[in-house]
Order: sequence, then C-alpha cells, then structure tokens
Amino acid sequence: MALAMRLSRGGRKKRPFYRIVVADKRMPRDGRYIERLGTYNPLLAKDDANRVSLNEERIKYWLGEGAEPSYRVATFLGKAGIAPMPEQRNNPNKAKPSEKTVMRAEEKAEKQKAAAEAAKQAEEDAKAAAEAAAAEPEAEAPAEEAPAEAEAPAEEAPADAEEEKKAE
Repeated sequence: MALAMRLSRGGRKKRPFYRIVVADKRMPRDGRYIERLGTYNPLLAKDDANRVSLNEERIKYWLGEGAEPSYRVATFLGKAGIAPMPEQRNNPNKAKPSEKTVMRAEEKAEKQKAAAEAAKQAEEDAKAAAEAAAAEPEAEAPAEEAPAEAEAPAEEAPADAEEEKKAE
C-alpha cells in the first residue's frame, strides 16, 4: 500500500483548516485516512505556535513505514527539524510577466520619458523667456524718460478738470 502524508482540508468556506494525515494515495484528499498526525491553521500569524502542530513520534514512525510527505507537509517537517528540508521549487517561466504587462510597462516608460522631455523643454522655454525679459528692461530704459516728459501735460489735466467744475 502506497502511503502519503498530506493535508486534508476542513473548516468552512473561506476559513480553511487542515489536518496533517497519513492516507492511502488512492483515497480522495478529504476522504478516509489512516491516522491524524497534526494540524495546520493558515489563518493564524506565521510566528504563532499553534499555526502548525505535529505529533513527532507518530510522524517518525510513518516515515519509517515509507509514507511520502507532500511538498507542503515536507516543508513543515523540515522547519520542525523532523525531516530534511525539501528543495525549493523554481519555475522561472511562472515569474516572467505576461506580454500584456510588458507592453504596459513599455508604454508607461515612454509616457514618462515624453513627460520628462516636455518638462525639460518647458524649463528651457522659461529660461529663454526670463533671459528675454532681462534683456527688455535695458531697451526700455530710454522709454522711462518719456513718461517724465508726459507728466507735465498730466499736471495740466487737473487744471482742465477744475475749469470743467467751474463751468458746471
């Protein structure tokens, strides 16, 4: 008989709770099992002592009988020091982003680059405008003398206003 140490799901909807069991490989996941060896509650914090509870003595017995732990159970056993830690799985294709994600990232980079260029161009235009504005007051210096000459007729204007008041 081929034996497996695996998780058997319990708990209600969206509230999982697992039993660590020894079962015949041919039995369904949540079906009949030979012995319950511990529990796993994924809803508890990772550093909580009650997240994984194991019966070490019985686990060692079943490992001696030839029971093969599933990857998840083997990880629990490795962390507890009961069995060697399994090799870490690595699926590089799964880690690659999809084509659509790559396209979105490229478009976003292009937009950022265009925005940076536009900001740089606006900054250069502002500098040019500031330089032009700095150059204009030098050209307007003679124009300042002209308003001084225009002030004299402005003084005559109030006199005209007084004459208009007398005429009324």
